[in-house]
Amino acid sequence: MTEDEARAEPPQISLIALFLKFLRFGALAFGGPVAQIAMIRETLVEQERWIDRARFNRLLAILQVLPGPEAHELCVHFGMMARGRLGGLLAGLGFMLPGFALMLVAAWLYMTLIAGNPGFSGVLLGVQIAVLAIILRAVIRIGEHAIEDRLLALIALAALVATLAGVPFWIALVAAGLTYAFSQRPLLIAVFLIAAIAAAFGNAAMTLPPACGLPIDGAPVTLGALFVAGLKGGLLTFGGAYTAIPYVRADTVGRGWISDSTFLDGIALAGLLPAPLVIFATFVGYVIGGLSGGLAITAGMFLPAFAFSMILFERMEAVVENPRAHRILAGVAAAVIGIIAATFLQLVRTTAERVSDPLVATAVFAAALVAVWRVKGVWVTPAIVAGGCIAGWLLTP
Repeated sequence: MTEDEARAEPPQISLIALFLKFLRFGALAFGGPVAQIAMIRETLVEQERWIDRARFNRLLAILQVLPGPEAHELCVHFGMMARGRLGGLLAGLGFMLPGFALMLVAAWLYMTLIAGNPGFSGVLLGVQIAVLAIILRAVIRIGEHAIEDRLLALIALAALVATLAGVPFWIALVAAGLTYAFSQRPLLIAVFLIAAIAAAFGNAAMTLPPACGLPIDGAPVTLGALFVAGLKGGLLTFGGAYTAIPYVRADTVGRGWISDSTFLDGIALAGLLPAPLVIFATFVGYVIGGLSGGLAITAGMFLPAFAFSMILFERMEAVVENPRAHRILAGVAAAVIGIIAATFLQLVRTTAERVSDPLVATAVFAAALVAVWRVKGVWVTPAIVAGGCIAGWLLTP
């Protein structure tokens, strides 16, 4: 154990102080999982030294394998490190409550003021462009620490290309971990890569059309069905929150409970709030079933994130402390950077399709990027988001 590892440990903290600390994280969690993880890392790893950098990277790699939003699971894990399972529960609740409350308010405002009003489309677009700059800076910040040599850089690049090509994230993660662990045995690496390519082609051959076809008009809305819709999304959220979208859509849009356009508006709003992107489920549940619907689908979505982290805590800690697993996890962590970078590019492409004036959009993005790169402070991210909102409003025809 190095001197840095020996000195890194959670501080003595009360349950109330722990809850308030993660409530603050939740209130400032703009920019999606990349920016959220970077914020948590900066505070708890770099400044307060709860754990050392290498262990954080390995922990992040493990959480990427589990279903659920990684930033939320990270908070639960840190809370358990400090005050056991009750601490994990309070840390997770603290992190999710601001976004949950704001999404309920946003859904209510949407239903009463925004739905059907084209004047707000430019505002949402301006904020999305600003948030892209926040995500790009966070990708680079995390990558600087996770990618320590050329092989890890190549692994990250390969994961980026594979993700853009539609290869399932689990294939990239397994191949990356094994490749880095057995980097001194090229024949084994060749076998791993051939198996990964075969798995990717096999998955593509077995891929079925989207489950959500024509709406099933008249299907009854129940709180149990909304809970199950959220639970499916929470259990199948591997490799990023966007993988939850088709499952929630199939159980809501597919039953005729909500239109595709309103569903997509909920995803757009989720990207603006300080919360994991899966908070879009709260919007969907509220629009369909009011407050009780929002509570039911949110409970289902976040239940796996709490359960996996709290039940598997000791085993996760054992893996993090096992030196034999370090190279596998280092390779997985590099692949995670590539997957996140690919998600950023996909978001850029999706946002660009809505842009009518590329020069103005580029200027907004550049201004936000300069601000997030050069300005320090707790309120920088909210200020950039507000700037994007103002820019979108001013530039709306």
